[in-house]
Amino acid sequence: MPIIKPFIASRRFISTAGSGTGTGATFAIAATAFTDDTGATATAFPSSFSYYNLYINAVLQTADTSSVTTTEIAIPGGDVLNPATPITVEFIVT
Repeated sequence: MPIIKPFIASRRFISTAGSGTGTGATFAIAATAFTDDTGATATAFPSSFSYYNLYINAVLQTADTSSVTTTEIAIPGGDVLNPATPITVEFIVT
């Protein structure tokens, strides 16, 4: 029987904390405020993925730090970050 490797890929999106709106629990960054790996402006986050990783200033965050939809990533309390802080979201798609 042949071995069939599963398809696994990632989709990365980069922005800054200053692109977000809201305060406290309602702070979120729209998907359209991100650029993808090609440098193009994102239109939406993937609708189907296995999991995602959030990096704030290149530090991997725990799962309770954010929630994501196809249109935005919510980072409660993210409004206290310096506006130039890089935000990277990596989706693992299968």
